[in-house]
Amino acid sequence: MLAPALVDVGTTLEEGTGLGRYLLVFLLAMIPAIEPFVVIPVAIGLGLDPVATGLAAFAGSATAVGAIVVGHGRLVAWWARRTGTDLTDSSKHYGRARRLWKRYGLAGLALAGPILAGIHLTALLAVVTSDDTRAILGWLTVGLGIWTAALVVVSTVGVSLLGLA
Repeated sequence: MLAPALVDVGTTLEEGTGLGRYLLVFLLAMIPAIEPFVVIPVAIGLGLDPVATGLAAFAGSATAVGAIVVGHGRLVAWWARRTGTDLTDSSKHYGRARRLWKRYGLAGLALAGPILAGIHLTALLAVVTSDDTRAILGWLTVGLGIWTAALVVVSTVGVSLLGLA
């Protein structure tokens, strides 16, 4: 499953030119199955600038996370106005998410979630367990920034050690 994703990302990036390649990194980082964990190593392996790649991937993922967090809030508010019910009161999934939340907190989720479940699923888990949009966006951005920087460093070192650069 991962190998076809790597090939597709590589082929897509190879077909781009100039700044268009970094726009593709931005867009590919928004896709849940790809995220920065796939696009950064592939892009750096293809010779794209590591710093520009990291910035583009971070911006793409942060944009997707922001859309999830803001979109969820608006969807819940719309549903409450339309039906007069609160989505968060009745679901078993919300109960499970809240138990995880109590155990690890937002900071733990933001730092471990991207590597364990992906940033998109982490963002969904965060919005179903907390109403503090600012804190969610802040912590998820910090966690995403840390993982993006780590991926850039590890990918750059790996490409260098393999003699691909």
